[in-house]
This record gives sequence, C-alpha cells and structure tokens, in this order.
Amino acid sequence: MKDKIFNFIAPFLSYIDSGKLYRKPFNWLYILLAAVNAVLPFYLLYKAIDTGMFKAGTKFIFAFLFIWLFILAACWVGFQIWWNRKDKVLQSSKEGSEYPATPVISHFTQTTGEWLGSFVAIVGFGVSLIATIFLGNEASFFSSALGLPFNMGLIGVVLFPIYGFLIIVIARFMAEMCRVLIDIANNTKK
Repeated sequence: MKDKIFNFIAPFLSYIDSGKLYRKPFNWLYILLAAVNAVLPFYLLYKAIDTGMFKAGTKFIFAFLFIWLFILAACWVGFQIWWNRKDKVLQSSKEGSEYPATPVISHFTQTTGEWLGSFVAIVGFGVSLIATIFLGNEASFFSSALGLPFNMGLIGVVLFPIYGFLIIVIARFMAEMCRVLIDIANNTKK
C-alpha cells in the first residue's frame, strides 16, 4: 500500500523523462502552424473583400492581388516547411535521452527561423517589387503606413531577401549551438 501511494506518479514521471511529453505536442504545433499557413492567404483575401479593398482604385487592386500572390507563395512554402518538419521533430531526441527537451526546442528554433526567413524574403521582396511597379512615388506612403523606416521600393527588393537569409542562418546557428551543448554534455560524461 505504501508503494502505491509514493509511486502513484511514477508512470507520469517516466513519460516526462522519455521525452514524449515534449515531442508529441510540438508535432501537433507543427501541424497547427502548417494549417495556419494554408489558411492565412485566404483569410487575408476575405478580409480585403470585407473591408472594401476592391473598391479602391485599379492600381491598388492590382497591387493588392499581386502582393496577395506573393503572400500565397510564402504561405505555401511555410506550409511545406512546417509539414515536412512535423515528423522530424518526433525524431529530434531519443527515448531515454538525458536531455529530451533541448533537441525539441532546438528543432523548433531552426524550423521557426526557416519559416520566418522564407516568409520575410518572399513577402518583403514581393511587396517591395509590387509597390515600386504599381505605386511608384506613392510607395513611400505605403512604407510609412506599415511603419518601415525606409521606402519599400527597390531597396526593399534587395534587402528583404538578405534579411530572410540572415534570419535562416542565425536561427540555424542558435539551433546548432543547442545541439553542440548537448553533445558536449553527453561526451563529458564518458
């Protein structure tokens, strides 16, 4: 009887220690984020229709539609990133590992960086290009409305892909540093 009282939580602690508590919810989170990426462009299109965007001038309508296509492309890439990585997060740490949560967080950091960097590069490039082509001098009003400190014109066409690349590289570096710490910790035990 005494063992049952004091070992009541043992199965739960074993589940936590196995790493499943960390991997499986992140797998679900990846699926949710993939779904958000699949739905987001259509929600934005709905909101644009709902707010009367298509009653604006012709050049604004065309600018919006082309920007929406870039958002659609970025969200499709984002969907594929999250969907592809959902199974890999389940394999990020091994059963019975000494450090089961760190590889999962490392994997999430890497995947978030891949998604965000891709999104910034594609949408930033697209918005800058379309704003320059369709809005010309009015692109500066568009930039200031978005709170950007620079004109989203041609400089944005160059800068946003660079920003996206840097986001991917920095996130990957941070994720790899977490993995290196785990490897160092595991090797010092031997």
